Amino acid sequence: MAAKRMLIAGFGGQGVLLIGQLIAYTAMFDGKEVTWMPTYGPEMRGGTANCTVCVSDKPIASPVGATCDILVAMNGPSLEKFEDMLKPGGDLFINSSVVSIEPTRTDVNVHYVDTIGIAEHEVGNPKTANMVMLGALLRTCDIVNVDTIDKTLEYKMTGSKAKLIPDNKKAIFAWQEDK
Repeated sequence: MAAKRMLIAGFGGQGVLLIGQLIAYTAMFDGKEVTWMPTYGPEMRGGTANCTVCVSDKPIASPVGATCDILVAMNGPSLEKFEDMLKPGGDLFINSSVVSIEPTRTDVNVHYVDTIGIAEHEVGNPKTANMVMLGALLRTCDIVNVDTIDKTLEYKMTGSKAKLIPDNKKAIFAWQEDK
C-alpha cells in the first residue's frame, strides 16, 4: 500500500484525536508503518484540535506534509481551513450534523456523515459520533483491516472505559453511504 496521509480536524471534545489514535493503533496491529501527530489549542474542549496520521507498508520519511489523501472535517472551520490541503481525487469526510457549508472542491470524493443523528438513532449513544465517522472512513478507504478495530478498542479502552466498547463497535458499523 502506498502511504496514506490523513488529516482529522474539529473542535476539542469531538474526539478527533481519538479517531487518529485508533487508526494509528489499528495500523500498528496490522503490521504497518504509522505516524500520529496531534495539534490542539490550550483550551482543549471547544478549541481547535486536529491530528495527522500517515499509514504505509514502507517506512515514513516525515509525519507532516503539505497535502493529505483523506480529510475529515468535524466542523465548518476545519473544512474551510484544510480543504485546500486535500489532494485531487482524495476523500473528504464531512460531519453533516455540524457542518452547514458546502465544500468548494469538485475534484474530490465527498462523503457526508450525519455523525450525531446516526449515533443517537442507530447506536442510542450520542457520544459515539466520532466512532461513526471513524467507521465511515475505515469502511470507505482501504487503510487498515476494519476487523482489527476490535483489538484496538480493547487495547485503548480499559478499566471503566471498557463498558463503552460495545456502543463504539456498533457505531463503527452504523453508517451506510448513500450511493
